[in-house]
Amino acid sequence: MSKPIRIIGTRMDLGQSRRGVDMGPGAVRYAGLFDRLGKLGYTIEDTGNISAPLRDTLPKDGGLSFLPAVIRTCEAIYDAGRQAVADGVRPVFLGGDHSIAVGTIGGVTHDQPAGVLWIDAHGDFNTPETSPSGNIHGMPLAALMGFGAPELVNLGRPGAKLTAPDVVLIAIRDLDPGERDLLKKSGAAVYTMREIDERGIAVVAHEALRQLRHHSRLHVSLDMDSLDPVEAPGVGTPVPGGLSYREAHLLMEIIADTGKVASVDVVEVNPILDVQNKTAQMAVELLASLFGENIF
Repeated sequence: MSKPIRIIGTRMDLGQSRRGVDMGPGAVRYAGLFDRLGKLGYTIEDTGNISAPLRDTLPKDGGLSFLPAVIRTCEAIYDAGRQAVADGVRPVFLGGDHSIAVGTIGGVTHDQPAGVLWIDAHGDFNTPETSPSGNIHGMPLAALMGFGAPELVNLGRPGAKLTAPDVVLIAIRDLDPGERDLLKKSGAAVYTMREIDERGIAVVAHEALRQLRHHSRLHVSLDMDSLDPVEAPGVGTPVPGGLSYREAHLLMEIIADTGKVASVDVVEVNPILDVQNKTAQMAVELLASLFGENIF
């Protein structure tokens, strides 16, 4: 029998400068998430949303001034992720901006390791020193691998939560100069959109999974800006030239075939910038593929 799925929302928009991703969890729920996963035979439990400080009550300059509030929220997310694993359920975290991953991935790896598929247009591998903007949603993967602000690196438990063999990045196409250098230094496997264009998503997906084959559990961290803006317009930092509709679904289907998906993030859905909730609907469709929905 399949493990139950626990939905955990996080209405946090503190990691970036554009407003709106705090409404992402509601948009994805409204797009039919429960019905779609329920039809696949899963028991669905929704724990509601983890509270985050209201942006208007925090310093107006944003960026790193929001770090204490992000830390408090991610600590609660960390505890929720750890508890979900202890309870024997599969958590699906609905963001919110991608800074929530410091908590989600930290939490689900507290008691047992997991391989991470980071599917994103961006590397999210900045530190306060390399980031041109100071936006925290560009820093979570670096922090998880031990680089950057100590408050982020040591969140939940001291030190790095992931090492290079634990991580594969897919669909990357927009990196800051200092971020690129640090990501290369980290040793993590990176598949850019050029490689996907040249080699095909199926080849890249299977190769990525072979690199994580030493793990019995996988965490999928899906930033909706990994898709082309034609498919997912409702994101805060769109980058042209992303995954197509079928490339994204095939990637999810191939990951699902492993039977190892233990936890998931879906982040950066911004209903304010969306068109008729298209991006949230796409997120639901991709989650269905990731949890085993087949064409035939």
